[in-house]
Amino acid sequence: MATAVSSKHFLARFKDLESAKCSISIQPICCRQSFHIFHHRYKSCSLSMNGCKGDPRVPIGTIETRTFPAVASPALAADSLDSAICNLKANPPVFTSGIIRLQVPIQQRIEAIDWLHAQHQLLPRCFFSSKSRRKDDDPLFTDFTNGNGHAHALNLVSVAGIGSAVTFRHIHQFSYSDWKSIKRFLSAKCPLIRAYGAIRFDARANISSEWESFGSFYFIVPQVEFDELGGSSMLAATIAWDDALSWTWGQAIDALQLTMSQVSSTIVKLRKEVARTLILSNNQIPNKSYWDLAVKRALQIINRSSSPLIKVVLARSSKVVTATDIDPITWLACLQVEGENAYQFYLQPPNAPAFIGNTPEQLFHRKWLGVTSEALAGTRARGESKALDLQIELDLISSPKDHLEFTIVRDSIRRKMEFDILSSLHPTPAVCGFPTEEARLLIAEIEVLDRGMYAGPVGWFGGGESEFAVGIRSALVEKGLGALIYAGTGIVEGSEPSLEWDELELKTSQFTKLLKLEVPSREKIENLGIIN
Repeated sequence: MATAVSSKHFLARFKDLESAKCSISIQPICCRQSFHIFHHRYKSCSLSMNGCKGDPRVPIGTIETRTFPAVASPALAADSLDSAICNLKANPPVFTSGIIRLQVPIQQRIEAIDWLHAQHQLLPRCFFSSKSRRKDDDPLFTDFTNGNGHAHALNLVSVAGIGSAVTFRHIHQFSYSDWKSIKRFLSAKCPLIRAYGAIRFDARANISSEWESFGSFYFIVPQVEFDELGGSSMLAATIAWDDALSWTWGQAIDALQLTMSQVSSTIVKLRKEVARTLILSNNQIPNKSYWDLAVKRALQIINRSSSPLIKVVLARSSKVVTATDIDPITWLACLQVEGENAYQFYLQPPNAPAFIGNTPEQLFHRKWLGVTSEALAGTRARGESKALDLQIELDLISSPKDHLEFTIVRDSIRRKMEFDILSSLHPTPAVCGFPTEEARLLIAEIEVLDRGMYAGPVGWFGGGESEFAVGIRSALVEKGLGALIYAGTGIVEGSEPSLEWDELELKTSQFTKLLKLEVPSREKIENLGIIN
């Protein structure tokens, strides 16, 4: 847990064009660090179309949400969806393209992460949980129309999904055209049809092997989705098709039925603790010696009177290999306990590691014409008592170095709120530096790892609402290969290399302390057969 200073800013105007037909009804029923090798022990759901290959100017034929009567359990919800899908198959729509969400409320609250853990490691998969908020904030609440003109709010806590009704992926930099391709499948009148995913920190950097499957950006509208609500749950299935993309109605509904046949309704409460295991290796990229040189190099540039650079954020990855596999969902569940005021996310394409994280930093939240963003900078370990916490908070607030770092972040966000939201806010000075382009160029010059989606935007696009966090405090987890744990720290005038390294250790410990890891002796390694 970390103490941070935050500030919120608001934008009153945001233009949201709506071009798709929508209805909703109630139915009676370089020298970069990499993994190099992958051990694929997951099962892939059926393929889907890539929405980025369509013409973003052409609206799809229909966008619909169909809600069925509430049931008592996930098993009954799955039965209801199976029946609805069969009815759809027998009565196909007349449109050559479209997206239809079928949803069944469940009369009990089940945690979305427990449902995801039960799904037999099906890929692709996603998970997103918003950070907790005060009672006077309402971004957790999604307006929902029941088809009869009456609206009510759903307290959407967490979302888990498997399979992909439609995928959005490309190796080129995320652009306005790509956003329009995603928007084509969304509608404000169908608020729970959402595209979940992430964008690389820097699309111009070379992609290393562990990040290849993610591309420059990766988003999915899940085929099967489980929504954890304030006092209940919801199981949903989504079908998307477009003849122009050679993904017909028949292919799409067959793919959905195949995924549904693999969905488990047997859900066991996940134990939010990780078994003790041995670290076989723990290597930092860069190592301490290179890190000291990199920080000194950055400070030399910052201290030049001719340089506009006043801050740069440098990152490190810690490659942890353990004697037993790290379960990314269990790890994430533990982070939920640790990070009550943070976003939790999980994103895993087919044939790829799992990208998970527990980030306190919001990039932006948009609902209709309102936009909020947060500026965060500075990290301290929590104290053992409330009195110590207050002293640490005072130390953080009164620190000249941290005050400078926070001011840079806050003022940059305030200026950028006047322009396009996503492209303007990312990357923030909190994860890149300031001025942005000078900091990015220095990062590209001296960093020896591929950040991938670390420190990039992670979240979702919806028809009338979108929310993105900054993908910090994150890790890439691969079965049989351990994890890459990412962390970064801001370098400004007055920074000391050793203290910044200690801050990286503190941030990385959010993950490692949950594993209760112990470094093995040579004798233990020999007994495991690691050394001949």
